[in-house]
Amino acid sequence: MIEFIAHNLAPIMFAALVIILLLGYPVAFALAANGLLFFFIGVELAPISGGEITLSWPLLGALPDRLYGVMSNETLLAVPFFTFMGLILERSGMAEDLLDTVGQLFGPVRGGLAYAVIFVGALLAATTGVVAASVIAMGLISLPIMLRYGYDRRLASGVIAASGTLAQIIPPSLVLIVMADQLGRSVGDMYSGALIPGLVLTGFYVGYVVLLTFVNRDAAPALPLEARTLGSGVTSLFVAILAAIAVSYGAGLAIEGQVERGAVIWGATIGVGLVYFAAVLNRALGLGLLSRLAEQVIIVLIPPLALIFLVLGTIFLGIATPTEGGAMGAVGALVLAAVKGKLRRQVLVQALDSTTKLSAFVIFILIGARVFSLTFYGVNGHIWVEELLLNVPGGETGFLIVVNLLVFFLAFFLDFFELAFIVVPLLGPVAEKLGIDLIWFGVLLGINMQTSFMHPPFGFALFFLRSVAPRSAYVDKITKRRTEGVTTGQIYWGAVPFVIIQVIMVGLTIAFPQMVMHYKGTGPAIDPSQFKIELPPIGGQSLPGFGAPPAPNFGAPAPGGSGTPSGGIGLPGQLNFGTAPAGPQPGAQPAAPPPGQGLPGQLNFG
Repeated sequence: MIEFIAHNLAPIMFAALVIILLLGYPVAFALAANGLLFFFIGVELAPISGGEITLSWPLLGALPDRLYGVMSNETLLAVPFFTFMGLILERSGMAEDLLDTVGQLFGPVRGGLAYAVIFVGALLAATTGVVAASVIAMGLISLPIMLRYGYDRRLASGVIAASGTLAQIIPPSLVLIVMADQLGRSVGDMYSGALIPGLVLTGFYVGYVVLLTFVNRDAAPALPLEARTLGSGVTSLFVAILAAIAVSYGAGLAIEGQVERGAVIWGATIGVGLVYFAAVLNRALGLGLLSRLAEQVIIVLIPPLALIFLVLGTIFLGIATPTEGGAMGAVGALVLAAVKGKLRRQVLVQALDSTTKLSAFVIFILIGARVFSLTFYGVNGHIWVEELLLNVPGGETGFLIVVNLLVFFLAFFLDFFELAFIVVPLLGPVAEKLGIDLIWFGVLLGINMQTSFMHPPFGFALFFLRSVAPRSAYVDKITKRRTEGVTTGQIYWGAVPFVIIQVIMVGLTIAFPQMVMHYKGTGPAIDPSQFKIELPPIGGQSLPGFGAPPAPNFGAPAPGGSGTPSGGIGLPGQLNFGTAPAGPQPGAQPAAPPPGQGLPGQLNFG
């Protein structure tokens, strides 16, 4: 029995971790305690394991270095920056302004409020990157309005929960930062690869609402005329958009050649900035150039879009690292809050408190994961995982199917941080051995982990929405009518179609990897056989580069009988050190090297 345990300690250790987590113990402490417990067991069983267990007491001395590596990880420094940025924006009232303005813009259309929630959810995802902040803000602001005007409760709750989870996959997502760190890849590449899948998933949400409004016209009615407080005026908004495009195009052409790169982006910045300045001037002076709707849309939408460019644009252009981009985003959020007059001491204290808690949560989980991995690798757990997954039928496709099913199942019980720190380090090396691009693999797992927020019964987005959705009937403040609350069952059933959409998105990402692989760019192909290496002069004489006709080696006279170059080393396309006779005279014939020396194409030391 003891020998059986010694030879199967890795699967026993992993099973014990799953049981401890299911019992409800905190993840960080469960990981660390499991790692230390099995370290002691592994040291005692090492002598009878036949070399399968490589643990020993001195190995504990490596633990401080591993923990210091966690604390000195600059990549993870982006987590508190982006968290702080999102919390400041959420408390500055930006979400409320966006939902009100975009809701008015889409109000005349059936399902307009649902489209507004999806659009604002994507915008909040690109500015906050925090699921809880997005879901709670939209639940508090949009849900009462959607219930007021007769939206189906399942559709309303499903749209809010699903749109909030877009913060998982649309940069600057926290899970993508952690994923890049665990897979040993660039955060910028991970952001670039995830951008198109995130936008496609947003489009699928919109498509579902369009389909539902055609099938059931009463599920998402348009806003009544009296509710459209900003009136009409879409024409002037289109005129302003066309003017921005024209100015951007002209400015891009004008500065092309004056900047090293990004002329189009700088042109767009100029065009959008002028339109924003015109809208502010129109409101301040009452010029009447724009309708109230167009003016409000421009003034409300452009600041968060500018913040998105400040963060993501600088990262994609290579101007800033993700950590630097997060720092600029945090400063930009403070500026926007100050301009709106919402930057108060209480807001700062709450944001800093929440940021500290989340950052400590991440660091403690990562420290626990380091302790766990120290033992798990010492019992050859990584080899057990590799053999288990490499032998899956179907090769790469079979591996991807099994891994995604595993992550989908574990997401019922674990959140994305826990999955990223426990499961991803075990799967990454296997994926790399199979030749799978790790950026694509990380984005694929990120889309799959997004379902951990959505599928019942443990979806965190559903819990967030449940905490702010009315449970019982209430009297609406505007209409003064009695409105029924939202049941937990309606929230759960509303999430199911969006979970199905996310699963479809996982399949499409596997079928069309170019959605992610575009991050590599399309540079010119390089043929390694065309490389030519020019060697610098040695001892005052130029030696031929590789690919040139062979030069004389030591042991054969140079053309013209001049012997060897200065220093006695000739390079005939191979590196050949022959044995020189003592004191060769000019024009004298050097002795030939012994047989077997001076072989072409070899590194030969005579």
